[in-house]
Amino acid sequence: MLLKRLLFFLFLYLSTSQVFSQTLVRKYLNSILNDTTESAKPKFVIYPTLAYAPETSWEIGFSTLYVYHAKGNIENRLSEISGFTFITLESQYGLWFDHALYSDQSKWFFLGRIRLQSFPLKYHGIGMDSPEEYLALVDANQILIKERVLREIRKDFYVGLETDFQRMSRVDFQRSESAPNFELPLGYEGSTNLGLGLGLVYDNRHNVLNVRKGFFAELAYLNYNEAWSTFGFEGITADARIFKPIGKNNVLAWQGIGQFYSGNVPFNQLALLGGDSMMRGYYLGRFRDKNQIATQLEFRMLPLPLGFSKRIGAAVFAGTGTVFPDFSRAAINKVVWSAGGGLRFLLFPKKDIYTRFDVAFTEEGSGFYLFIGEAF
Repeated sequence: MLLKRLLFFLFLYLSTSQVFSQTLVRKYLNSILNDTTESAKPKFVIYPTLAYAPETSWEIGFSTLYVYHAKGNIENRLSEISGFTFITLESQYGLWFDHALYSDQSKWFFLGRIRLQSFPLKYHGIGMDSPEEYLALVDANQILIKERVLREIRKDFYVGLETDFQRMSRVDFQRSESAPNFELPLGYEGSTNLGLGLGLVYDNRHNVLNVRKGFFAELAYLNYNEAWSTFGFEGITADARIFKPIGKNNVLAWQGIGQFYSGNVPFNQLALLGGDSMMRGYYLGRFRDKNQIATQLEFRMLPLPLGFSKRIGAAVFAGTGTVFPDFSRAAINKVVWSAGGGLRFLLFPKKDIYTRFDVAFTEEGSGFYLFIGEAF
């Protein structure tokens, strides 16, 4: 009789726990799919992710997003803080934070990112002639902290300080058995470098996660002095983005970027071509060198004119880019391309924020990307 009672209470407990869990999950999904938050109120979401990218293979993790308007005033630009923690099938793991924060009336602008990660990454060599098959797997720990603190001096025009701290430690180059002998690059033993400099930014975007109309441009100079860095070098970055509305719901977006370094630049801080934003489909760092020029064009339909839903969108994109050691050796025939498309889902209707699933194709393969917010 006692055993029967225990079994009955165990069954009752498991049944109620399952119902309770399902209720919580249902409520959580409903809060995401049916955004009832007032437009002026902050919004926070946490959700599991499953994604694939050339850099990581399959990855699982959790993402968080917090968005708000300063002082709850929707006339202020939308600020966002995003986080991502992950582990991949390539034995990579890490913690990422990105933010774009605007003060009241956008007088101050804080733009930056943090990366804490451990990984084996594929090293293909330096330059556009580097082989498609990687030369080595580089196992290392990395800390990256980049921050801009900018003050508006004229409408939409900002000036301020920029910092870039990067530390790569416990570096181990594991040569591929099929790769020829190659010279280990500068920084193969690891390095700690701090760049200090100035930035000029013009920014009239209202929603950085989904820009419907606007213009963004940044010109930055950073100096990594040997007095406080392992290596001495300097760099200039130029980044311009134009967003033009086409009709009621469509957006034509363009971005051009240039990175130009001189001095003793370690391999991990060279200009890297590829990734989830620019030149999607290529492994981040598949091509690397002291200089990079790349551009991309994207047409976004947000949302699609479907009769059954106003929350599904799509995009098509194409890009091209190159890296080179100096301008005398830049060549038009050493340019690679990337193209693809994807679906969008309107995650927060009140704040016009979509989550994107992109498929990108290149001469060397493809990549899949799942993120909240557009690529640029």
